[in-house]
Amino acid sequence: MEIKTVAVIGAGVMGGGIAAQIANAGVKVLLLDIVPKNTDNRSVVAQSAIQKLLKVKPAALMHKRNAKLITAGNLEDNLNDLAHVDWIIEVIIENLDLKQALYKKIDAVRKTSCIVSSNTSTLPLADLAVGLSKSFRHHFLITHFFNPPRYMRLLEIVEGPDTKPGITDTLCHFCDHQLGKGIVKCNDTPGFIANRIGAYWMQTAMLECMRLDLSVDEADAICGRPMGFPKTGVFGLMDLIGLDLMPHILDSMMHSLPKSDAFHEQAHIPDVVNSMISEGYTGRKGKGGFYRLNKSAGKKTKESVDLKTGKYARSETAALDSLKPSIANELKKLVSFDDKGGEFAWSVLSKTLTYSAGLIPEIGDNIEAIDRAMKLGYNWKHGPFELIDKIGVDWFIDKLESKQQPIPAILAAAKNKTFYRFEAGQRQCLNLTGEYRTLKREEGIVLLEDIKRQQQPVKKNASASLWDIGDSVLCLEFHSKMNSIDPDILAMIDTAVAIIPNKYKALVLYNEADNYSVGANIGLALFAANVAAWAQIEAMVKSGQDTYKALKHAPFPVIGAPAGMALGGGCESLLHCDAIQAHAESYIGLVEVGVGLIPAWGGSKEVLTRCMLDPKRAKGPMPAISKAFEIISTATVSTSAAEAKSHLFMAKSDGITMNRERLLFDAKNKALSMLPDYSPIEVEEISLPGATARTALNLAVASFVQAGKVTEYDGVIADQLALVLSGDETDIADLHSEDDLLTLERKAFMALIKQDKTLNRVQHMLETGKPLRN
Repeated sequence: MEIKTVAVIGAGVMGGGIAAQIANAGVKVLLLDIVPKNTDNRSVVAQSAIQKLLKVKPAALMHKRNAKLITAGNLEDNLNDLAHVDWIIEVIIENLDLKQALYKKIDAVRKTSCIVSSNTSTLPLADLAVGLSKSFRHHFLITHFFNPPRYMRLLEIVEGPDTKPGITDTLCHFCDHQLGKGIVKCNDTPGFIANRIGAYWMQTAMLECMRLDLSVDEADAICGRPMGFPKTGVFGLMDLIGLDLMPHILDSMMHSLPKSDAFHEQAHIPDVVNSMISEGYTGRKGKGGFYRLNKSAGKKTKESVDLKTGKYARSETAALDSLKPSIANELKKLVSFDDKGGEFAWSVLSKTLTYSAGLIPEIGDNIEAIDRAMKLGYNWKHGPFELIDKIGVDWFIDKLESKQQPIPAILAAAKNKTFYRFEAGQRQCLNLTGEYRTLKREEGIVLLEDIKRQQQPVKKNASASLWDIGDSVLCLEFHSKMNSIDPDILAMIDTAVAIIPNKYKALVLYNEADNYSVGANIGLALFAANVAAWAQIEAMVKSGQDTYKALKHAPFPVIGAPAGMALGGGCESLLHCDAIQAHAESYIGLVEVGVGLIPAWGGSKEVLTRCMLDPKRAKGPMPAISKAFEIISTATVSTSAAEAKSHLFMAKSDGITMNRERLLFDAKNKALSMLPDYSPIEVEEISLPGATARTALNLAVASFVQAGKVTEYDGVIADQLALVLSGDETDIADLHSEDDLLTLERKAFMALIKQDKTLNRVQHMLETGKPLRN
C-alpha cells in the first residue's frame, strides 16, 4: 500500500503542525475540525489553522506554497471525503468517549485499506480500540508525534494485538522516508517511552531544586549542557512545553500507573507553581514562566522566579564551584562534587537513570530504542543507558549501593560490562539476560560514524578527513570548531581534487555535526588584520577562491550534502558543487555583510551568475543584479532546503532528504547517478553594465540610510558589493569570466577588511556571536 493522501482530524496546534509536515513532504492533506456555533463559515476552524501555519514562528511550513496542499473542511460536510484518503490521523482532545464516537463515524465511511491512527499521548490503545470493528482494529494504531512536528524527529508507534504487521510497515516507511521521522516502537503503556521518562525527569529536577534550595538559574546551569540535556535546562524546557500541561500529564500518569511505580513519589506540583499557572505564568505562551522578559524601563531584562516566594528578579549567571569547567565538563566529577550543585546533579541523574532502567521490559526490552526516544523526543545528547556507560556501570552501581538506592535488573545484568560495545566494528547492546545483540541500521541508512569505526581515513588533518564510503566515492568531512572553513579544510579539498581522478570516482561534502559549517574562520583574518598583514589576508582569500574554483571544475561529480546551518564560506562550498542533496532542515545563506565584508570565495560570483542565467528573470541585466544584491546585502538565509531553491542557493534539480539519517546514502547515490557521461561544469561568461548599475544600487541603499533602516557603514559595505555585481569599470558589451569576478571580489573584500568598523564587527561577532550595527 502507498500513502498518497492523508486526513488530519483536529485543527489545533498539534493537528495543524502534523498537517504542515505532511504537506512539507509534498502530500495532499485534508484538515478537518468541528463546525462551531453561530458562524456562517462552517470550516472556519480548519481555515484559521492554515492561516496560522503561514505566520507561526518557527515556521511549520518549509515553504509557504506548501499550504496549498492542505484543504480545510469540517466533520459534517466533509466526513464522506474520508473515503478517499489512505491514512487518517485523529488529533482531538484526550477524551476517550469523544475519540471512540469519532472512530465509529470514521469506520462508517473509510475505505477498507485506510489506516487510522491516534496521536494520543496518554490513553492506552487497548482502551481506544474497545468496541471497534475487526477491520478497524486491523488498521488502527497510535502514532505519537512530538511538538512541533516539523522539528521534533521522534515518532512513537504503538501497535495493538490486532494491528496487521503490513499496516505498521507501510506507516513506518512513509513516516521515515517522507516525514523524516525517527521511528520508535513502544509497548502500550502510560506515557509510552519519552514522556514516561521525560516527565519523571522534569518533576524530579524541579522538586530536587526546591529541596536543595537552588535557584532556577543554578539548576538549569547544572541540568543542561553539563549533563547532555537541552541547553535550555529543565526549567527553560518546561517554559517551552507549557506549565499548564504539567497537571494534565501528572493526573494521567497517576491515574494509569500502579501505586508501586516510583512516578507517584515525584507527581507533586508545588504551590508556587500552581499559583504561577493560575496567574497566567504558563511559560513562553503566557506572561512568562520560570523565566520571563521584563520589558519595563524601555528594555528587555531576563528574570527568573524565586521558587520560595514566587517573586521575579534579574537572572544571574550561576557561580557554583561544581560548574567550573574542570568539574562540569566530566560527568562523573560533576555528580561526585561536594556542593549543592553536585548533590543536585547526582540526585536528579541517579533517580532518572534508575527509573529508566527499572522500566525494562515494561515499556520495551530494547535499550537502544529507549535511548533513541530520549534523544529524538527530548533532545538529550545521550540516552539513559548511554549516560550510565559514560559515568561507568560499576561505579554507578557502587554509588547506588552506598546510598542504599535500588539496583534495577538490567543494571545488575550489566555489572562488569557496558550497555554498549563495539565488536568487529559493529555496535552491540546488552539485553536482560546479560548477552549482547548487534544493532543493524535500516536499509538506506549510512552513517559516517559507523564507517569511521570500521576503517582509517584515506587522508586526514586537524580540520578535515577523507573517508571511503564505498563504490569508489569519497566523503570529505569537516571537523574544525563549528566546522568553520580554515586553511586545513581548503587543503583537504585540494587533496581530494588531486587524488580522486587516479583512484576514485566522486566526492561528497558531508558531516554529522549539528551544522554543516558556520562559515569561514574569520578569527584568522582578524588576527592578520591586527598586524596589518594585508598580503597574507589577500593570499588567504585567493587560496579559497582557487580551491573552490578547482572543486567546481573537477573532472568528477561533487555533491554537497548539508544539514543545519551552511553559512558564509560553508554556503560558498555548496555553490561550487555539481549538485546538492540537502537535508530538509538546511539553513543556507551568505551572511558576510553581518561582519562588514562580502562573500569573496566565489559566493558573490556564483549568486550573480545564477541570477543572470535564471530563465525566469526579467529581461535586461538590472533585475538579475538587483536580485543578487538583495540576497547578499540582506544576508538572506533560507529557513529550509525548499526555500534555498527559491533563493538560488540550490538548483531545482537538487535533491532534498527528509530523514537526516538517510542523507549520506542519498548523496552518494546522486553522485553515482551522475557518473555516466559526466562532464565538468562549463565556464560561463556574463555581461555587466558597470557604473550605471553601481549608481542605481547605491541610490536604493541611500534611501534606506536616510530612513534610518540601515547605518551609514552598511552603505559602505553595499557600495563594495555593488562594485562586484556591476562589473566595476566595464562596458555592457564586455564579457566577464569567473576570474574577472573573483578579482573584483578580492578587491572589495580587501577594501573592507582594512576598515576599523569592519574589524569591530568581526571582533564583536567572535565575542558575542551576534552582529554589530555600527
